[in-house]
Amino acid sequence: MKLANESTAGVWAPLPPGLDGLMARLEALSLGPMFAAERDRALRQALRPYFEFAGNAPLPPFAQEADLATLTIYADYYPQGGQLTLIEQLRDVVTEHIPEEERAWMDPLKHSYMDLVEILPDSEATEKWTCRSLGNGRLYQVQGGDSSRGFKTGQVLLTRFVQQPGDPQTNEVVLGGSALLLSPEEGRTLYDAVCALRRRREINAGSFELGDWHEFAKRFGHELLWVYSQMRLRALFKVVAGIQYCNSDGQPYLYSFALYEHREFKFLREILAGMNGLEADPATSDAVDGSRARMQWFQRSSAETDNTSIVSRLTLTPTQLWVETDSPERLDTLKHELASALGFSLHFRGETTVPPPHPLSEEELDAEQPVRAVVTPEQDATLLQAFLERVYLDWTDQEAPALAGTTPRHAATTVAGREQVGRLLNDMERNDPGWSRIGRSAFDYNVLRGHVGLDEVCREDASTERSR
Repeated sequence: MKLANESTAGVWAPLPPGLDGLMARLEALSLGPMFAAERDRALRQALRPYFEFAGNAPLPPFAQEADLATLTIYADYYPQGGQLTLIEQLRDVVTEHIPEEERAWMDPLKHSYMDLVEILPDSEATEKWTCRSLGNGRLYQVQGGDSSRGFKTGQVLLTRFVQQPGDPQTNEVVLGGSALLLSPEEGRTLYDAVCALRRRREINAGSFELGDWHEFAKRFGHELLWVYSQMRLRALFKVVAGIQYCNSDGQPYLYSFALYEHREFKFLREILAGMNGLEADPATSDAVDGSRARMQWFQRSSAETDNTSIVSRLTLTPTQLWVETDSPERLDTLKHELASALGFSLHFRGETTVPPPHPLSEEELDAEQPVRAVVTPEQDATLLQAFLERVYLDWTDQEAPALAGTTPRHAATTVAGREQVGRLLNDMERNDPGWSRIGRSAFDYNVLRGHVGLDEVCREDASTERSR
């Protein structure tokens, strides 16, 4: 996903001294108190897809994107407050001397526009390289340099060219400092998407005044940056969606799980045993009814090349059913199958489908194969604890099937009810999913005991009781 790697997608080029000096003056003028609000408005317009996340964008704009957005302020942006454009304001400055070599670049910069160009053959490692606009076929002769030596025929640049001062019809240009490098496929995708935006604008306006590429790119060049940023975000989402989470032993990490409560262990055991695609765990196949009963079923990968990976696990205890899967889609499928087979026997308590955070490295972003992320026991414990804390937040005040529909808090008001709630909590702690995943309970059930007025149980005692 090279659209997320600045070292492969961004290009810098030195500016001629006169143009460099002019841009420095425009930058200082744009930061002045009279124009600061307009500058902020222009940047928000050019980089809108990032600002739409209200500071929570999954990735920041490239430095080259920000630079091209800033160039739209200098050359394309018309202030909304009735002010002159920055170049017009600079022309009217009489309080300081502006060298002629800088003034010579004012008109070329003012008439420049954002463009998508493809590198033509025989352009590598030459003093001048040739490219062609995808929008109108215009040919450019660009002053070469170190930045162009890595270009390959067919690659596409999103950039701004500034004509050399003098002949207004010349095709000799300089790169406006920054460029974004795309593959031929990415460049064509960006161009097609921008053309679709252009057609929608013409339809909405009822006019074909944007039929000329130069006219469109000058007025709405920032929309090329919009599409580029959207492509980056989509590419990132695709990489993130394709991450394969696994345990240290290489087995898929089951991060999507749901919790149900019930009071019909025998009935659920018979139905689950007959469901297609589920394989009983031999270690629990001899379980019997009673407070220690616990059964598990596995679902293995259907891929022909990998039928040993466990992608789902169902754990049935006397009062709960845990469903663990390796993806939200698989969890959703299993939930529908359970609802169809078991109906009102299950009482849904909650689910989670968010995997542990995994910051992507540049190597992973550029990899052709799906990213494999190994989840540590510490990450697993954090995920389990957060889920159980949310699920059990109001457990004491919810009707519990194991208590004949009575809330634990209400049941604990009688001696018999307190004993029943205590046994229920002991069973929940004994069958906590953390025992099979991280070797200990992932939730402190003394919190629930405290909510209903029961005495605390030491963790060591809970471990001893589970091992019996």
